[in-house]
Amino acid sequence: MGRERVGEPGGRQRPARQNDDWNRAIALCAGQAPLVWLAWWFAREAGRDDYDYGGGGYLGILCVPLLLPFVGLLHAAVQIAPAAALARLRPRTSPGPEWAWHLAGSVLMGAGWSLLGRVLWGWPVGDTLPWFAGVGVLPVLVLRSLRGRPWGGCGVWLGSAGASVVLLVVCGVSAASLADGYEPPALSDAQLAGEWRGDHGAVLRLAPGGRAGLTRVPAEPHFGTDGDYTTCSGTGAWTRGVNGDREGVLVRLGGECGEQTLWTIGGTEREPELFVRFGDPDAGDLMILTRS
Repeated sequence: MGRERVGEPGGRQRPARQNDDWNRAIALCAGQAPLVWLAWWFAREAGRDDYDYGGGGYLGILCVPLLLPFVGLLHAAVQIAPAAALARLRPRTSPGPEWAWHLAGSVLMGAGWSLLGRVLWGWPVGDTLPWFAGVGVLPVLVLRSLRGRPWGGCGVWLGSAGASVVLLVVCGVSAASLADGYEPPALSDAQLAGEWRGDHGAVLRLAPGGRAGLTRVPAEPHFGTDGDYTTCSGTGAWTRGVNGDREGVLVRLGGECGEQTLWTIGGTEREPELFVRFGDPDAGDLMILTRS
């Protein structure tokens, strides 16, 4: 990150930092982290089914302020600082200011982390590259605008935190109103009839007239049974049901396996789904069946 030179006795010059760019970089990376999370959440959730998520998990947001300094330190260490080092290694005859090279290096570092994620975990580069490269742009640009200004470490942290909170509230309200636009498909009995398949070989066959066939289909367990759900096979019946303000399919299995289970209609008109959440409404087991 940026260096200046100050005089020494005897006319020698030594490199020094008039401003603590490292501390500023950490503060800026920490300050933008909530906004990056909000943008990621909006891109992931806007117009999509929340599968009756209870929302209690959002209490974990209270822990975010404790983690932000560490998030900022990690981000500055793996992207912003290495990019600054690359910018200082440029040839002296190279055109353009140092901040432009710093910005290019930050984008390059983000691309490198995106490729590493592809190699190690199979993350699609087309999805990760814009995020990994983009999160390094704002800290570099703000660092440039702050250079030469008498902002101490506490001032940068307070300013970064204040701007982050204000923008998070304003953008969060707007994002929440735009993201809450999902409407489940309205399926007729004829559209519900057919085979619905899930993980681990689960098959739910809904026949016209109300008969149902189950193969390894999760179901509500009997009262007092260990586990959040049981796996059932056999025959039974199905009717339409309601889960709050959403329609679903109520499946009753003949015999001794499980209780009646309401599968809520989700997905889209072209790709409908049936889902049920077992156990904790906030973090239970989500089971999804799709049309085969």
